Amino acid sequence: MSDVAPEIKVGDTAPDFTLKDQDQKDVKLSEFKGKKNVVLAFYPLDWSPVCQGENKCLTDDFPKFQSANSELFGISCDSFFSHKAWADSLDLKHRLLSDFNREVVKKYGLYFEPLNCGKRATVIVDKNGKVAYVKVQEIKVAREDKDILAALAKLS
Repeated sequence: MSDVAPEIKVGDTAPDFTLKDQDQKDVKLSEFKGKKNVVLAFYPLDWSPVCQGENKCLTDDFPKFQSANSELFGISCDSFFSHKAWADSLDLKHRLLSDFNREVVKKYGLYFEPLNCGKRATVIVDKNGKVAYVKVQEIKVAREDKDILAALAKLS
């Protein structure tokens, strides 16, 4: 598929986007430029076992992300209705962004065609709008928050 960009890498300028969160509020990546680092936690699907455990860990570590002067977002191709129900059921503290039209996963080269969803990947966008960290993982392997927090510590 030609509309999928090459996989994002460190040093790239992060493609800007505006997505709705679970409360249907717009989140625009470029609004954080010059203010905060942004952690984009791409994951395949709400309600799946690995994503559930992983997002619970992200929420448990939410204060650490905040103290690292970063904004944390989960991103999947689910609707904001699904995000809302899922976030409420898990009592998530971080916001979930709905990439329902698969635009952002394709811009970032993180589209997983077999499941028509995003790959499991973490992208840190620094305050200058540059990609400072990328880790793409096996779809069934949960990410390690400590790796992400260590990468953030190097940016502060």
